[in-house]
Amino acid sequence: MAEVFAGISVVGCLLGVMAALGAIAVRARRRGATASAGAAAMAAYDEAMHTTAYDTFIEMRSQDGRTSPVAAPGKE
Repeated sequence: MAEVFAGISVVGCLLGVMAALGAIAVRARRRGATASAGAAAMAAYDEAMHTTAYDTFIEMRSQDGRTSPVAAPGKE
């Protein structure tokens, strides 16, 4: 009987930890706290493992910063 109780308590603890981590992840996504951290983590991984992918990432970020002139509607 003690073995069953030990197994149930281990599974219960694991479920509790997973639920807590899930709640933290949902809250962080709602607040927008993961956007820059996720991009930075992926950029670091790409730089280490895929040098051409990192170069592409840097180019895409620089393109996002550029704006192309667009004429106002109705004016030529």
